Amino acid sequence: MRVRQVALVARDLAPARHQLMALLGLDADFADPDVGIFGLENSVMAIGDTFLEVVSPAQANTTAERLLDRRQGDGGYMVITQVGHLQAVSDRVDRLGVRKVWEIDLPGEARAFHLHPKDVPGAICSFDEMTPPESWKWGGPGWENRRAGYATGIVGVEMQSDEPEPMAARWAGVFDLPLERRGDSLVMPLARGEIRFVVATDGRGDGLGGIDLVTPDWARVAAAADSLGLPRQERTVRACGTRLSFIEGRHE
Repeated sequence: MRVRQVALVARDLAPARHQLMALLGLDADFADPDVGIFGLENSVMAIGDTFLEVVSPAQANTTAERLLDRRQGDGGYMVITQVGHLQAVSDRVDRLGVRKVWEIDLPGEARAFHLHPKDVPGAICSFDEMTPPESWKWGGPGWENRRAGYATGIVGVEMQSDEPEPMAARWAGVFDLPLERRGDSLVMPLARGEIRFVVATDGRGDGLGGIDLVTPDWARVAAAADSLGLPRQERTVRACGTRLSFIEGRHE
């Protein structure tokens, strides 16, 4: 089980897309026409074999628009986790009484479902199974051949809440994974990467507040952030209403 894709939400797609691609040194992405069923438009960027997505409302009264209003601006939207056996996760979710708000089955390609954000708070949580496992349907055709940028993988997600312990307990129950105390954070380790739960300190309440990315060259990321005028502190850059924390090294 691993976080394979993280989605952010922006009021206006074009500037957010430009900012993130420039920050990460990317020159190609994928606009998925299928997100139109949710009233959205998007950009999906390959970060190694993981993915950063930005969605934006393309029509009124979408979940994304309501989230933008509630959290007063751009920010985190969705955590998409790859699993090996979706049916077992589906059965567990049903036993817990957690509602599914969307399901898809594309034989030989992908199966997935999204959970109701009122049942698993903070972000839309999706569980996805791919055939074969190394593929990623949502990345678009030829994602493996896109030019590598300054980051090589997403390895963590930071969820924030005024009361992080109940949020962490709910996510841990749905994932059927233990929590670890690490300083002021509760951490749910995955087979690859982790999901952390922290106290919200920015006045924006519950939500997906941060992403951890691996970079082999922090200096290039820092230079890009400065050229874009993005605020940064130590190795964390704030973009699209989200804390992007960079860990120097190589993603495997």
